[in-house]
Amino acid sequence: MLIAADKFKGSLTAVQVAERVTAGLRKAAPHVEVESLPVADGGDGTVAAAVAAGFERREVRVAGPLGHEVTAAFALRDDTAVVEMAEASGLQRLPAGVFAPLTASTYGSGELLRAALDAGARTIVFGVGGSATTDGGAGMLSALGARFLDADGEPLPPGGGGLDGLATADLSGLDARLADVDFVLASDVDNPLTGPKGAPAVYGPQKGASPDDVDTLDASLAHYAKILETAIGPKAASYAAAPGAGAAGGIGYGALILGARFRPGIEVMLDVLGFAPALERATLVITGEGSLDEQTLHGKAPAGVAAAARAEGREVVAVCGRLALRPEALGRAGIRRAYPLTDLEPDLAKCIADAGPILERVAENIGRDFLV
Repeated sequence: MLIAADKFKGSLTAVQVAERVTAGLRKAAPHVEVESLPVADGGDGTVAAAVAAGFERREVRVAGPLGHEVTAAFALRDDTAVVEMAEASGLQRLPAGVFAPLTASTYGSGELLRAALDAGARTIVFGVGGSATTDGGAGMLSALGARFLDADGEPLPPGGGGLDGLATADLSGLDARLADVDFVLASDVDNPLTGPKGAPAVYGPQKGASPDDVDTLDASLAHYAKILETAIGPKAASYAAAPGAGAAGGIGYGALILGARFRPGIEVMLDVLGFAPALERATLVITGEGSLDEQTLHGKAPAGVAAAARAEGREVVAVCGRLALRPEALGRAGIRRAYPLTDLEPDLAKCIADAGPILERVAENIGRDFLV
C-alpha cells in the first residue's frame, strides 16, 4: 500500500494526510504494510514533500515579497536542491488581507537559488506556484546579479508595476555558477507570460490585482520582455511565449532566461522523490488533495500519480475534501474511486476544520473496501 497524496490546502499538509490515512487503514487492517510518499506538484508544500522523502531542510534569511526579511527553506540531498519560490515570495508571506500586485518582488526567490548554489547544488528543481508576485522574475534575476535600470540609469523599484520604466537590462553580472547547473522549472501551469492567457490576466486577480492593475502589469511585462530581447536577442521573445513562462507571476519567464528547462511539476517531483521504486513495492496506491475538480486533471499531483501508477498496472483510489468530478472523469484519469470527506460530513466548513479525524474514518472505509 502506497500513500502518495498532496496536501489538503488550508487543513492538512501532505505529511499529515499520509499519517491520517495510515491510521485509518490500520484500524481496518492492523497489520497492513503502508509506505508514505507525500507529494507536491511544484507549488507550496514542495520543500516539505522533499524533506519527508529524506532531503535535508536548509533555512536561510531572505527578502519576502514586500522586502521584509523572512526565514525560508529549501531542501538538499547530495547535490540536488529543491527550491520552492513560495517559501520566499508566496502569498503566505503577506500579512493577512494584504496584497501588493504591483510592487511584490521575487528578489527573495533569487536569494534562495543563490543559497542552493552556495550549498553545492548542481541540479536545482525550482518549484513555482502560490506566488504573491507578478514581476516576471525580475526581482529573482536582480538577486542573481542582473541589473534593470531606468532612463536615468537608476535601478527600478521592486515589482511588476514599475517595469514599464525599464530602459536597460544588463545580464552580464548573472551568477556564473548557473551555467553549470541542471536547472529544472517545475510547474503545474503552462501559461505564456502575457496576453489573455498570460500571468497577469489569469492569475493577477488572485493576488489582488484590479482590472486596471491587470492591464498595467500585462503592458509592463510585455515591455520588460521587449527590453530583454534587446539585451539577449530573439530568444527572449520565444521564452515569453513558451509554456510555463507565465507560471507564478512570470517567474517562469525569468527561470527560462536563466536556462531552465520546463517540466510538469508533478513529473519532476515524482522523479526526485523516488516514486518509481516505491510504486514497484505497492499493490494499491492512495492519492489525493483537498479538492478533486477539473484543475486536478490538468497537471495536479493526483492526476500525475494516477497516470504513473496506471502505466505500471497499479490500482489507484483517491481521498479528497470535496469531489467535483464525475466517475467517468475519474476513470479517464486512472482513479478507480474517490472518497471525499463530504460523504461523511456534508458541512464543508466542518470538513475543513476537522479534516484529520474525518480523513481517518474515510481511510478506514478504504481499508474495509480493499483490504478486508
